[in-house]
Amino acid sequence: MRYRILGVTQTEDHGTVVNPGGPRLRALLTALALRPGDVVTPTTLIDEVWAEDDPPQDAPAALQALVGRLRRTVGKDAVASAPGGYRLAATRDDVDLFVFERLVRRGTAALAHGDAATAARHLDEALALWRGPALADLPGHAARPDALRLEATRARIEAGLRLGDAHDAVPRLRELTAAHPYDEPLHALLIAALRAAGRDADALAAYESARRTLADGLGTEPGPRLRALHAELLGTGGAQRPSPAPGRAPSDGRKGNIRPRLTTFVGREPELDALRSELPGARLVTLTGPGGSGKTRLAEEAAAGLDQAWLVELAPLDRPEAVPGAVVNALGLRETVLLTGDRPAGQDDPVALLVEYCAPRSQLLVLDNCEHVIGAAARLVETLLTRCPGLTVLATSREPLGVPGESVRPVEPLTQEQAQRLFTARAGAVRPDADAVLRDEEAVAEICRRLDGLPLAIELAAARLRLLTPREIADRLDDRFRLLTSGSRTVLPRQQTLRAVVDWSWDLLDEAERTLLRELSVFAGGWDLAAAEAVGTGPAADLLGALVDKSLVVADPGADGAAMRYRLLETIHEYAGERAAETPGLRDAAERAHRAWARALAQEADAQLRSAGQLPYISRLEDEHDNIRAALDRSLAAGDEPEAAALALAMGWFWWLRNYRHEGVRWLERVLRLGAALDAGGGERVPGADVLARRTAAADHVGALLEGSGGGPGHPLHALRMQVRMMHILLTFETAPREGLLDERMRRYVRRVRDHFAAGGPEAARVPGLIWPLTEFFVSDSGDVQGSMDTSVANCRVYGGEWEIAASLMFRTHAVVDISGTPVGIDADLAEMRVLSRRVGDRLVEAQVCSAFGEAAMVRGRYEEARAEYAEALRLAEEVGAFAEAPFLIARLAEIAYREGDHGTALGVLDKAGAAADRYGVVDSKAFVLMLRAGLAVADEEFARARVLWEAAREECLRGTPPPQFLAMLGLVDALVTAGESGPGAALPLLTGTLRTAVEERCAELVLATLADSAAGLLSDLGDQARAVRLLGAAGHWRGDRPRPMPDRAHAERAEAAARGVLGPQRYAAEVAAGAGLTPGDVVGELETAVRRPVPQAPTRR
Repeated sequence: MRYRILGVTQTEDHGTVVNPGGPRLRALLTALALRPGDVVTPTTLIDEVWAEDDPPQDAPAALQALVGRLRRTVGKDAVASAPGGYRLAATRDDVDLFVFERLVRRGTAALAHGDAATAARHLDEALALWRGPALADLPGHAARPDALRLEATRARIEAGLRLGDAHDAVPRLRELTAAHPYDEPLHALLIAALRAAGRDADALAAYESARRTLADGLGTEPGPRLRALHAELLGTGGAQRPSPAPGRAPSDGRKGNIRPRLTTFVGREPELDALRSELPGARLVTLTGPGGSGKTRLAEEAAAGLDQAWLVELAPLDRPEAVPGAVVNALGLRETVLLTGDRPAGQDDPVALLVEYCAPRSQLLVLDNCEHVIGAAARLVETLLTRCPGLTVLATSREPLGVPGESVRPVEPLTQEQAQRLFTARAGAVRPDADAVLRDEEAVAEICRRLDGLPLAIELAAARLRLLTPREIADRLDDRFRLLTSGSRTVLPRQQTLRAVVDWSWDLLDEAERTLLRELSVFAGGWDLAAAEAVGTGPAADLLGALVDKSLVVADPGADGAAMRYRLLETIHEYAGERAAETPGLRDAAERAHRAWARALAQEADAQLRSAGQLPYISRLEDEHDNIRAALDRSLAAGDEPEAAALALAMGWFWWLRNYRHEGVRWLERVLRLGAALDAGGGERVPGADVLARRTAAADHVGALLEGSGGGPGHPLHALRMQVRMMHILLTFETAPREGLLDERMRRYVRRVRDHFAAGGPEAARVPGLIWPLTEFFVSDSGDVQGSMDTSVANCRVYGGEWEIAASLMFRTHAVVDISGTPVGIDADLAEMRVLSRRVGDRLVEAQVCSAFGEAAMVRGRYEEARAEYAEALRLAEEVGAFAEAPFLIARLAEIAYREGDHGTALGVLDKAGAAADRYGVVDSKAFVLMLRAGLAVADEEFARARVLWEAAREECLRGTPPPQFLAMLGLVDALVTAGESGPGAALPLLTGTLRTAVEERCAELVLATLADSAAGLLSDLGDQARAVRLLGAAGHWRGDRPRPMPDRAHAERAEAAARGVLGPQRYAAEVAAGAGLTPGDVVGELETAVRRPVPQAPTRR
């Protein structure tokens, strides 16, 4: 899409010209096209669109309606809404005005270098873009384009004269001088054209006409150029060329005033290359960024080596009126200028002087530090660019100048690599032995990161190496404003310390902007506009936009069209926090608003985390996690138990889902301890109670947390505290070492919380209450886990929704398989779970359902079906970011290959599972992966390697919460490794003990069958064939019609083959039948007897 505003506004879409509509619509499009790609505020658009008329009563609504109409004309994506206003999705190359400006620059530059033909070509192309009056639909902005058009016309005629086109130029110049009677350059061109055409008399008459016009209209005499032409016409030639005006420096040989720097330029090489590439085709480039970001140095490096580059330092000025004089002084156009005072009497007007000097020249003007005189600098720049076509301006400022056509280049913080290179370079200048202290690369990296990659701050830190090591500097950065005070004595005072740099920016803010910056300091991470509106007390959008413009707030576009996010650099954050502390009332109010905002966000998200719309909310909570942590910490510090508990509960499921489980346990424990401390203090909210609670808990971590009563059923916070405790239990089960869960006080604690929810009702049919049946695996003495699951399902059908019903069914199916080892009776639950989970759309529940289907299929020996279910479960878990689930699901895929006897595939998949477990720190999955690896090593008779893997798996078990079934399998691997190391006689007592424990822990029959098959293999190797066959019979009976997996089959087949050869068919069958009648306890007894009275070992090779 192209935008044509040099005439009545039009658009051009792939060659098709479209008229946008009525005059207001065209004015709106013109106003946006004047600033392509930039956000234009509603106030500016209203002022410009309704320039000559009173705006409607509800102007913002009228503007919004006008924007809607424009989108229907040019496309909905062409005009984008953005924080602070609207933006035309276009570049300068899409707007004819800016294409015209670029062509004029090229043409005048070519003319200045003597290439008249190239100049004529560019200028013809530029002037052909005009279709009528400039900005016909927004005439208030037409002055500058009209002036530049006249400049282009002059330059084109001059190029024609150099090419010998004098005769055709005369009529056009007659028209132009009549239209612009006081334009001396046009009169000069007319005289030159007449002279070149051999019409000297007409040339003299033209001079006389110009002289009279100037005298009659302005009371002035012709200028130097006209007088010189007149002298040449009279035959005096160039002998009487006018001398420079008073105060003007001669132009010959002037090379600019950019000084060589005394330090190396480090970093920003890509930015420097891009800037140098842009300058030849640009009119105004502004480098913006916070104080100390290196704007001045980058501008000087870009200008270095250019013949006509002039640096104007505006920082010393204390009055905006002094800006033109400062530029005059920098260019050497007069001997002195009083930078902060009035212009000396008789001195030329500095703006006129600058225009006269710059108009015929190609120059680069570097205006440094414009922010404190921004208005005056902007006005001067616009005047000079309008009237001096060969001029380019490179400005540095903490905010854009706001001049039409400005190209804004934010100077971002250095990358970590660039920052460390700068620190290293400056360290070498500070101390000769820099290499020795720079060996602490971690400290250097921390310094550069915490100083936000700001070059000035990094250089100030490097200067401290005279006294401190990098680690000492890093450790003192919490007090960075006192630490970083050793700047160069030759720079301005505001650049000698870090505080002075930020003070300078602070002093440029108005009071409303300062208030919002103080309020924003309560955010611990980034934020969006809605969050700023929730915390701030003023018009957040306008003020936030001002702080972004002034480089105090960083605006980061959201990914995939998400809302813009904002943040403070760490240095600015610390400074703003100090300023906020100066007004405690403001700080307290902002913190309260921040806590309320965080709680509302977490509660809104929690309701969606278990739905099809969960992904945006998960991303939102990830984005705001630091803010929520800060809000939690402040709620606890304020002694506000209800607020802290509500926020922690709202975050609990997120912590579980996204594997922040250890962190969640710590927060929930702080909430519980706060409640106990408040009860001990009489129930009054006491700031600092959280600190006291943590101190008193240090001596007895378990007791301080677990022995509290929760206030009793009559306490107003009893129900809330019980929910917190149940969420705490859920996360603790996933993180605590197994021995911690076996602590008797922990068991009493879990029973008490379980009993509260086991009574049923609405609390037991929503998170976290509905997980109460899972506690039975740890504390139930009756063994009626199935009954608890049935009770929970029934309660959820009455009080819960579809998600809660699906979750309770999922718990029940897992319980059935884990307890009995058989999927019998769960098919109906599985089918209902699949329907409900797809209807709800929670990807985690869908993944759990797939996992349940996969487990059922694996138990039945349907490995292809199991593989497909586990693969889909893995896909869903990764999509929702449930990374803690991924290692286990990958390991399950490896286990399927292991059960099929495909060891190569199993090892390859285990590599992936192990990497995922390491990445996400999932202890139980690490143990599972190591155990499977050990089993594969046993199968390959690599017993030394198997022992190492088994030891590693056991160590991981001590850190996690493995279920009894897993411990039984781990015990089996231990026995098999021992058999390989020391023979079956040494292994049999170990396996007997493992089976005994598995029976006591009520492990699934499939687990017991696997142990019995392996025990049969050991007995067979020891020569006790009859007992081995009885164990095979028992294992076969427990397994039912489910096939033996490949690893179990190897033990069983070896034992069967040995026994058949020794016992014969009839006795073999009789022993199998006897074994089928044995209970698990009977099998343990058989093994204990074998251990006490071993049969002499036969020479059977394992």
